[in-house]
This record gives sequence, structure tokens and C-alpha cells, in this order.
Amino acid sequence: MKKCVLVLLVMLLACGGVFAQAKIKIGVSMPAAMAGFMGGATWWAKKAIDDWTKKDPSLEFYFVAAENVTKQASDLEDLVVKGIKSLCVFPYDASLTSVIEKIYNKGIYTVVLDRGTTKPVYDVWLRNDDEGYATQGMEQVCKLLGYKGNVVVLEGVPSPINTIRVDMIKAVAAKYTGITILDSQPAYWNRQKALEVMENYLQKYPKIDAIYTADDDMLMGGLQAYKESGRKDLKVAVGGACMKELVKKIMDGSDPLIKVDVTYPPDVLATGVSLAVVGVKGRVFEGFYQKKLPVRIILASELVTKENAKDYYHPDSPF
Repeated sequence: MKKCVLVLLVMLLACGGVFAQAKIKIGVSMPAAMAGFMGGATWWAKKAIDDWTKKDPSLEFYFVAAENVTKQASDLEDLVVKGIKSLCVFPYDASLTSVIEKIYNKGIYTVVLDRGTTKPVYDVWLRNDDEGYATQGMEQVCKLLGYKGNVVVLEGVPSPINTIRVDMIKAVAAKYTGITILDSQPAYWNRQKALEVMENYLQKYPKIDAIYTADDDMLMGGLQAYKESGRKDLKVAVGGACMKELVKKIMDGSDPLIKVDVTYPPDVLATGVSLAVVGVKGRVFEGFYQKKLPVRIILASELVTKENAKDYYHPDSPF
């Protein structure tokens, strides 16, 4: 009898050791790096995963990046099969809502980023401040022009986020009678497309004082078209998201057209990964008196100038 009890005790201890070593599996899903911002976001996601892996051996991460929305839906289903307990997902678009809802309803701690879902099927929704982002950027365009001049706008992919930005841009311009928006066309957050749209603007409008894109990739394409045209009328060029090449130009003062930028931080992915960790462990922010993390978090957009650009320059980031 004593021998049986001893064997049972050994088995229980062995099982306890297995359970103690069980990993908390966390999935991270996002679009593949098809643009500069997403390349930076990927870098920050992997940095957060690496930092947390070194800090907490109880964690196991699965990172997947998809080339299209169909692939991302499949990736998300695969993560569930792998037994994840927490998910950080940057959706291609809100059409993934039904897939994310199934995951959320399984009790998997769910952090949704940026583009969001059509209904609240998440524990936390973390996004950048599109309203403040576009408002700050356009205010700087107007200020740098002395509140008088012709502006062309390059839009992103037609989407709720793009609509918010364009609405804010127009609202700011409407405050100043000397500011005219000559045109506003989509360039799909793509450098080559931005070059083509800007070429059309240059052919169509004899005097352009400023270009505003709310996106640094598109700004690079637009400026390439302008420089290749040989024209000298442009006074101000403002993008957004703080691509390191442009932040360096602001630091150095090496391009008279580029004096400011506005943050739309790709490190939102790193914060999302951290929220997935903290949330699944049932923890909250230090000094936070509530028992759960906030359901919706909006990251502030910050103005980058020559005076503070060094604080936003990350030479190791791909963006």
C-alpha cells in the first residue's frame, strides 16, 4: 500500500512539474510588410516578442504576417489550433470581424489594433489617434505657409481611417480663408502611386505651395515627382508617421521643404503585444486602480520638430 502511495505521489509530482512548465501561448497576427510603416510595425512587434521572451520564460509567441485578408483569416484560425491563450491582431480591415469574434468568444484574451472591428469583439482596442494626427499635420502645413497658399493632398486607401483623416484635413483648411485645397486624391499609402498622382497634380496646377500626405512613404513619392519636374514653387512638404530618413532630415535641417513630422507610431504593435501579455495574466498598469485594462486606448500623436527630432530617431528600425 505504501509503495502504491509512493508511486502515486511521484506521478503527481511529475505531472505538477509538467504543468508548472506549461507555456502561455500568445499569437501575434498582422499584415505583411508591404509598406514602410508596416515594416516598422513588424520590427517593433518582433522586438516586443524578443523582450518579453527574455523577461518571462513562461511565454511562447507565434508571429504570423499575411499578404492578404484571406491569408490572415487562415492564420488566425491556425493560431487557435495551436492553443493560444491571448491574441494581438492588427487586422487588414474590418472584414475580419467575424473571425476575430469567434476567437474572442472562445475566451481567448483579444487585443485588436488600429483598423479595428465593426463591433466590440475584443478585450482591448488599441489604435493611433487619426483625428489628432491629421489635424496636427494640416495645422502645421497652414502655419508654415503663413496661413496662405495652395495645398494638394494625397490620401491613403479608401477606408474609415482615411475618411477620418480627410475630414480633419478639410476642417482645418476651412478655418483659414487663405488656404485652398486644390485637390485630394487617393495614393493608397504607396510611394509609386503617390509619384503618379503628384505628376498629375503638377501637370494640372501651375502653382502648388504645399503637399500634405499624412504618410511619409507617399511624401517620398510625391517629392520625387516634384524634384523630377524641375519646378521650384513648393514651399512646404508634410508627411506623417516619422520615417527615420525624414526625421534625420528634420534633425539636420538638410531639406528646406521638410521641417516637421507627426508621429503615427509603428511601435503600437509593441504596445499591443505587451497588452496581450499583461491582459492574459490578469494584470493592469502600475498605479491603475481598476481591476481590468481599459477597453479602448488611443495613442497620442506628437509633433516632431528640429528641437525634439532626436527623441524620435530610431536608426535600427527599418522605417
